[in-house]
Amino acid sequence: MIYPIVAYGDPVLREKCKPVENSEELQAIIENMWETMQAAHGVGLAAPQIGKAIRVFVVDTSGFVEEGEQDPEGLGDFRQVFINAQIEDSSEEEFAFNEGCLSIPEVRGDVDRPEEITIRYRDAEWNEHVETFNGLKGRVIQHEYDHIEGKLFTDYLSPLRKNMLKKRLGNISAGKINVGYRMRFPKAKR
Repeated sequence: MIYPIVAYGDPVLREKCKPVENSEELQAIIENMWETMQAAHGVGLAAPQIGKAIRVFVVDTSGFVEEGEQDPEGLGDFRQVFINAQIEDSSEEEFAFNEGCLSIPEVRGDVDRPEEITIRYRDAEWNEHVETFNGLKGRVIQHEYDHIEGKLFTDYLSPLRKNMLKKRLGNISAGKINVGYRMRFPKAKR
């Protein structure tokens, strides 16, 4: 089932998500999240973006690799579920990257994030992992992790940039936007 993506302004995007237990229902949610993310052409999707305040997100970085292109970071093969994730460590070195978000369509901004993170999580088979990620893999994981912590990439933008985006963000909340995937808006279309 393809869920509608929850749009900017919905309170669920600001909730700190709760840990989840393994269940058939959770496995169904994960499968539906994969389907939803692929239908929206995303590289990551967190449970709050489908209206569920649980600590689950999925990442598939293959969208960063063009067919026939070199892939030294292994982005084309990276597809992972993160359940009950906790970032345990991050590097002091940061790098900027122009980020976007399925919940905030047509808005992008440069965000500084740690170059490397170490994260503890469970996979879809409920195996526990502690792994270190860097580069674009680490970046996408941090972006999705922020969602389960109730943060959005726009929180990292300068006050001037946020002020410049105020009207566009209001239009997203009000449903005054057309995108190529289903969305759920917090305010009725006017």
